[in-house]
Amino acid sequence: MVFPYKDIVSKAIVVVITSLWLLSLSTEAAAPEYLYHICGSNTTIYYPNSTFKSNLNLLLSNLSSNNTPNNLFYNTTGGSGPPGAAYGLFLCRGDVTINVCHDCVLNASQEIIQRCPKEKVAYIWYDQCMLRYDNRSFFGTMDESPKVYMWNMQNITEPDRFAQLLGDTMDKLANRASSDRSLNDQYVNRFATEDVNFTRLQRLYSLVQCTPDLSATDCNRCLRVAIGDLPNCCNGKKGGRVLQPSCNIRYETYPFYEIKATAPSPSPTPPPAPPLPISSTNPRGKGKLSSEIIIAIVVPVGLSLVLLAIGFCLLSRKRRRKYNVVEEENVGDEITILQSLQFDLSTIEVATNNFSSDNKIGEGGFGLVYKGILADGQEIAVKRLSKTSSQGAAEFNNEVVLVAKLQHRNLVRLLGFCREGGETMLIYEYVPNHSLDWFLFDQEKQGQLDWSQRYNIIGGIARGILYLHEDSRLRIIHRDLKASNVLLDGDMNPKISDFGMAKTFGVDQSQGNTSRIVGTYGYMSPEYAMHGQFSVKSDVFSFGVLVLEIISGKKNNTFYQSDGAEDLLSYAWQHWRGGTPLELVDPILADSYSRNEVIRCIHIGLLCVQEEVDDRPTMGSVVLMLSSYSATLPMPRAPPFFFRSRTATSTLTKGLESDQSTTKSMQLSVNEVSITELYPR
Repeated sequence: MVFPYKDIVSKAIVVVITSLWLLSLSTEAAAPEYLYHICGSNTTIYYPNSTFKSNLNLLLSNLSSNNTPNNLFYNTTGGSGPPGAAYGLFLCRGDVTINVCHDCVLNASQEIIQRCPKEKVAYIWYDQCMLRYDNRSFFGTMDESPKVYMWNMQNITEPDRFAQLLGDTMDKLANRASSDRSLNDQYVNRFATEDVNFTRLQRLYSLVQCTPDLSATDCNRCLRVAIGDLPNCCNGKKGGRVLQPSCNIRYETYPFYEIKATAPSPSPTPPPAPPLPISSTNPRGKGKLSSEIIIAIVVPVGLSLVLLAIGFCLLSRKRRRKYNVVEEENVGDEITILQSLQFDLSTIEVATNNFSSDNKIGEGGFGLVYKGILADGQEIAVKRLSKTSSQGAAEFNNEVVLVAKLQHRNLVRLLGFCREGGETMLIYEYVPNHSLDWFLFDQEKQGQLDWSQRYNIIGGIARGILYLHEDSRLRIIHRDLKASNVLLDGDMNPKISDFGMAKTFGVDQSQGNTSRIVGTYGYMSPEYAMHGQFSVKSDVFSFGVLVLEIISGKKNNTFYQSDGAEDLLSYAWQHWRGGTPLELVDPILADSYSRNEVIRCIHIGLLCVQEEVDDRPTMGSVVLMLSSYSATLPMPRAPPFFFRSRTATSTLTKGLESDQSTTKSMQLSVNEVSITELYPR
């Protein structure tokens, strides 16, 4: 009987193929890797029962259910046309399978509604796909903004030679992706990858991709813009990417896309093997030697292939995790990668007319703020830290790193910084309408804030804090949220500023303790002011104080001056318990406000300033309560009462001012004292 060595080979091959197939299934089954999202402006919002909402639901359903074979790109419209139509598309990475693409788009269509619940314009990026929608038709249009930069935290060796290789490779890929290569009957496949040797042990892997509805010229221009941004975001780094609505680019020193192996040329068919000789040691019919040889060769080879494939996948995943984790941790070291944001002192001096007093637009415990105009006409705000500023090098680095990574319409945008000639400065976008306190607490300017604007400001601040707490790549506690740190743009939309006191956490951490209390008295929660315990609920408390100030037009701690109450919180609580909450409303609003909206905002404000931390809502709940009148609000409990008498307040203020810096404003008061060093008992 002949030994069935062919069966052994066949079974071994089946084992190897099955193992590799199962491995590929486990790889594809992984959840799509979320990268970033951006919502549109406050001027493009929709309401739950609007036509746009219905059309958007139809659009997302069409996008998520489209699984046409070989279709990694799809654009469509929800509705018959303007007004009210929703336009959208998805683009999957050119190397992923249809199943991976479909899963990613399905996940994106569900997630984007959660992250941008009211905006008519939204973008969301995953590692495997991108999805966007708009209330205007953008098909075939090249959009460079908004854009997102991401980079690997590890430095590359020989950065100059690496930059040259990267530039040459990206240039080649841009030309290749923008050439007209057919994808199907309608579009071309504007996707290209390349891997080249950098050193004997290291390779450069690069990828570029445009939405296939772009012309060759627009695709090339979009990619050139993205490539031109690489030195600003990722210079000297082992990896980086630029995400734009119409195109994206990425490079790494490890394979992050599917590498298509080139099939070898078929070799000539070998002649038939001669029959094995029959001998006393290998009699035909038993085949002991043949089976041993076959088993000794096939089994180790098969197992080696399986282990090699598993090891390769695990190594790739480990590298990707390292890329992501490092972005969320070790933030203090990231100042070294932001040198591209540094302005020359001479540039700032020219922009501010050598820090002319006519250009001064603000002042605080940190120093002065000047308006400037750059050579290209861009208006900037320069925050010039004083030599004796309470915001030291650590806070400065903290603010640069944090704000540079944050992108949200309700957060002020950092343009750069300057550390030269003994100067320490932060350069922001210029926000023309000053800060919230400049309007809110000035009797001559209060009338410029009607109720609709105040309501919009409350909602914008809430969304900004929600982004810091839950939606940014870092979990951030601001710790100094107050009216003077809320800037107003030309449309009176709020932008949260001043992140020098902010605290960063990992995504699974939300509270901490400190012996160094920072913030502003009057806005600080009791557990933080007295025990150094801070959390996301500390910001919620500060937000609640802000809400009551916006409604009343009065500062928290100066309320006793004319209303017979110790502070705004106690005054609001007294009227809430007494059934007269509208007595809290700023008299300058007269009757030009929505009673239901005001009462609901007072209710939310009191929920936020409850003494017990667990009783306060999260910012996610606050945003929901502000946007949905169907949500049932729990009854609030009494807020803490810090100020038992005017004398006690005065004594505390003098004690703080004797050895602490103060944040000056139009009207200095107790709740404008910025505490920078206070050790709790």
